Amino acid sequence: MNWIELKALNSLYHNEVVKVNETLANSSEVHFLINSLNILEKNSREIKSTSDFKEFYEHRYFDDYKKYTDFLTENKLLFPQTRFEESDIKKLIEIDELKKEGNLEELRQQIIASNETLRGVSLMFFKNEKYLDNKSSLIKALKKVLEVEQFANEKDQQYIYKLECHNPKLIVLCENLDFLKKPVKPREFGIELWYAGGKNVEKLKYADTRGLPIFYSCDWDYDGLFVIYPLVKEKIPAIELLIPNGLPKGIDETEHDSKWQLCNIKQLFSDEQQVQIIEKLIKNDQWIIEESNHLIEILKQYFFQF
Repeated sequence: MNWIELKALNSLYHNEVVKVNETLANSSEVHFLINSLNILEKNSREIKSTSDFKEFYEHRYFDDYKKYTDFLTENKLLFPQTRFEESDIKKLIEIDELKKEGNLEELRQQIIASNETLRGVSLMFFKNEKYLDNKSSLIKALKKVLEVEQFANEKDQQYIYKLECHNPKLIVLCENLDFLKKPVKPREFGIELWYAGGKNVEKLKYADTRGLPIFYSCDWDYDGLFVIYPLVKEKIPAIELLIPNGLPKGIDETEHDSKWQLCNIKQLFSDEQQVQIIEKLIKNDQWIIEESNHLIEILKQYFFQF
């Protein structure tokens, strides 16, 4: 849903009727409430709520709508033309909360110092380097929340983001940014975290591991294992792939873009445990999301002193 749909449902809760517009006429959420739950009624001009809608709204939408409204108002992002997607509002709130907790300050300073590109920032927070393309309102909101004045226009990200610690024992290169947003545990155990930006690994040929063991943490899907990992391994031959402990999720169930393709598993992976996990994921059409893993528990397999 986008903000127009959310606002319309709130209006139905308070006023019991809204005028039909193009967004509402094409809204899958509104169609669901009308045709599957029968708690809204629609004619050519109006949508009306039934007696059951109020209770359903309070259970499903009320708290979220208040949270979204408070956030957008507080950050001066609420305008008549506002039409953010609900997922984008959630992401902005998540970033804002991380910033307020102090868990984003190092990354924020690195974004500023490296003059990070728009596509680099897009990949960091939305896991798609093109997601922010042509989304000027969302870009403006992200700058406001991050307190960053500008993102560079170049497409290639050239900076490795690092969560450093005292007396590091090892390095973990992460496909996604999530682990770097939670600095306490990695630092407690002497884990230095790197983020290079998904497929944007060319810069890794200049990386200095200082003789530390280095491991790779990624999504266990086709892109993570058969596209990005070989590129990483080419740049850092000593890197080892961490075996995940997260629960597999269905690719279709999670609407995931990386689909399994025909591939020679044993040509790239010699570890029998890795091969068995990958074969099972392919057979069940599943993947393992990087941030679902317990990183410290995984590393205990390699470093018993943790």
